[in-house]
Amino acid sequence: MILLPAPPFLSFPANPTLLLSSPPYCPRRRDSSAVVFAASRDVDSFTSKSGYLFNLSADEADSLSEYNFPRIDAMYKKKPLLLLRRLAQIGTTFGFWFGLRLADEALDRSEQMFKVRAAELRKLLVELGPAYVKIAQAVSSRPDLIPPIYLDELSLLQDQITPFSTEVAFNMIEDELGLPIDELFSEISPEPVAAASLGQVYQARLRRSGKVVAVKVQRPGVRAAIALDTLILRYMAGLIKKAGRFNSDLQAVVDEWATSLFKEMDYLKEAQNGIKFRKLYGSIKDVLVPKMYTEYSTSKVLVMEWVEGQKLAEVNDLYLVEVGVYCSFNQLLEYGFYHADPHPGNFLRTYDGQLAYLDFGMMGDFRPELRDGFMEACLHLVNRDFKSLAKDFVTLGLLPPTAEKGAVTKALTDVFQDAIARGVRNISFGDLSGDLGKTMYQFKFRIPPYFSLVIRSLAVLEGIAIGINPNYKVLGSTYPWIARKILTDSSPQLKSSLQSLLYEDGVFRIDRLESLVTESLRTETALVQKPVEGGTDSKIVMKQILAFTFTEQGSFVREILLREFAKGLDAFGLATLDSFTSVVSPFYSSRPLNSLTEEDMTNLRTFYRLISLFSGMRGDEAQVKAISKSGEALTPLDEASLVMYQLPSAEEMLPILSILPELPQESQQRLLQLPGDLVGRLVSRAFARTIRRLFL
Repeated sequence: MILLPAPPFLSFPANPTLLLSSPPYCPRRRDSSAVVFAASRDVDSFTSKSGYLFNLSADEADSLSEYNFPRIDAMYKKKPLLLLRRLAQIGTTFGFWFGLRLADEALDRSEQMFKVRAAELRKLLVELGPAYVKIAQAVSSRPDLIPPIYLDELSLLQDQITPFSTEVAFNMIEDELGLPIDELFSEISPEPVAAASLGQVYQARLRRSGKVVAVKVQRPGVRAAIALDTLILRYMAGLIKKAGRFNSDLQAVVDEWATSLFKEMDYLKEAQNGIKFRKLYGSIKDVLVPKMYTEYSTSKVLVMEWVEGQKLAEVNDLYLVEVGVYCSFNQLLEYGFYHADPHPGNFLRTYDGQLAYLDFGMMGDFRPELRDGFMEACLHLVNRDFKSLAKDFVTLGLLPPTAEKGAVTKALTDVFQDAIARGVRNISFGDLSGDLGKTMYQFKFRIPPYFSLVIRSLAVLEGIAIGINPNYKVLGSTYPWIARKILTDSSPQLKSSLQSLLYEDGVFRIDRLESLVTESLRTETALVQKPVEGGTDSKIVMKQILAFTFTEQGSFVREILLREFAKGLDAFGLATLDSFTSVVSPFYSSRPLNSLTEEDMTNLRTFYRLISLFSGMRGDEAQVKAISKSGEALTPLDEASLVMYQLPSAEEMLPILSILPELPQESQQRLLQLPGDLVGRLVSRAFARTIRRLFL
């Protein structure tokens, strides 16, 4: 077997073309003493400072295969000295660092020592172990929250932690897979190409297939350290909740996080997650999910396809960030199976321009009712429907059912009104979270355990994007996809929400439909596309609208449009009849004949807006309001005449006819059924109106 030299650059993964020969490796046989590796190094700082946590019996170690708080609590109650030693280590470690920071302030040398203290904090976190490293990773991708110097230091925790001994790693591979390492791999690097809090990665070549793979080996002692640290954090969360009177169940949040962390330490489970993730999202354009080799994987060793590239955060590729954001919202809202640890070290830009996902240990499940509730909340937020937004917060578990909805609605209006006024494309997820935090305590807001992972996932993604473009807004970027999802989803809950949004107090809100359709057209249905600017050719806009409306997915919206078109045509017919009557019978009565009701006038204005939307003219709401308020003396008939005057001419409608042959055959067939449907609805409305006027 050949040892591959360590790659010349730190970013994972390396270039497999750099496979050079080196002195042959003598594998450790099962019955031989361990060989001393030339590549072995001094004990890493985590083992050196926290290695005393590893001393568990075989039964105790086996009991930590999954997170079980009662079991962990019972185990460490029998080890009070160990618990006290860990508490003392944590307290003195952070206490000493904070003491140095206070000394810097007192001696007026904070700026000079800022970088030094940042590096010291990173080293202290590594010494304390994976639990604290994971917490630091969560904030290492928020350049809008963390000073740049600290950000640079904490970002090293993603894959540049001091590795543990290669000898120990190779021995673990052999013990876990039950074969000498040279029978498993024809080549393997003598040093890890990347090292993180839970494990480290080697580059190797499978002997059987010749495939170049990444071999991830778990760091010794991580389960014991994380078990004790989560126990401590859980008790601290309980104390903080009591002292601060928090509404959220902080202990449940710790439990959720710890459960995900323990799952992340099961590499066989990670392989299964990777397979599922590849099946669900691997077909998305420009997304690459590596293949898992489960036959070479165990709970402590994972073998997966080798992927080449650079960290996404190190390249200026906003398109791939958009792909990542789209894919993440697809995970959250389409299938509910999402990557809950999307820190920058887990994203690569491959050399052929794809976005590669790595590390599938920490995954989350978003239940269907919560997915629908999340989309409804986004919809109501953007449309300033704060009354419905308050109900959404109850659905999502952010508010108790007993909360006073009226007061909450007013508070949400005060919190979000200014942010929404800037437009959906300028809404910052971080700003919304910060603004909402100001009212959380007053109305007993709580953070459900599942929501902490979702919030973290979205916040990290926005942080990566902000690093490339400081003005990037995750919600503004993904709202077009959310809009299309709401318009096309078959969920009864979303259909009911859309119906309620579009019909406020029984009145059709054409402006809201226009907003949804316009936003949904900013992206393609298949994948992320760069925004369609306002100057887009009207023919393209018309084709997109028609193609969407006459698909199977657009059936619910098509039904609403048919209903409103029928109302509009009916009102248009009445206005035409009144106009004709007023011309041919000027002496019929002392007052002009007017059969138009206020409802008819509303329907006529809506008809104008719909025609403008489908003709690509994009009717101006301000213009319509000006028409309807052009003077107090304006009669309904005069107003109707002005609205009719603004309707597109036959010549302006001709481009629609040229688009029809370009539509899919299925859409053309549905379009041919349109006249019959409209005639039926018009006859029904005329008959109902006649009966109403005769007998009511």
